[in-house]
Amino acid sequence: MENLNIRPATPADIPTILHFIRELAIYEREPDAVLATEADLLRDGWGSTPRFTALIADYENCPAGFALYFTSYSTWRGHHGIRLEDLYVTPAQRGKGIGRALLAKLAAIAVADGCPRLEWDVLDWNIDAIAVYEKIGARILTEWRIMRLADEPLKALASTSPF
Repeated sequence: MENLNIRPATPADIPTILHFIRELAIYEREPDAVLATEADLLRDGWGSTPRFTALIADYENCPAGFALYFTSYSTWRGHHGIRLEDLYVTPAQRGKGIGRALLAKLAAIAVADGCPRLEWDVLDWNIDAIAVYEKIGARILTEWRIMRLADEPLKALASTSPF
């Protein structure tokens, strides 16, 4: 795609990334769920211990989407992989192959790094995304369920630790 450039995000992209995160939260029907700040993204993406990496998709020299990912580890495979946290393309730029191009770039990064897999979550009602993912060969692991412990329940369990 001639008008598309996928590049590593830089600290200068933090306002754009946060804007995309907020747009994604609205799309995923959780408009008030974003607590992240620019300072959080700077600390965790470019601080002394980076926790994530991000890519920016520029279409016709304007940011059109992003992918934010981090390293995971499979004990069964005995190897690290890539865990995609967020993939987002602005509504005006959807249907142009930008999301697929971001996934292809992540796949290339995974292969170059020797990662045997790339994983992500998708909401069950997002049938358009699911169709795209299945078309590129991804499969839904229906036997697994996401478990999350957060906020007060997390703190409550932590307070019971004898160590």
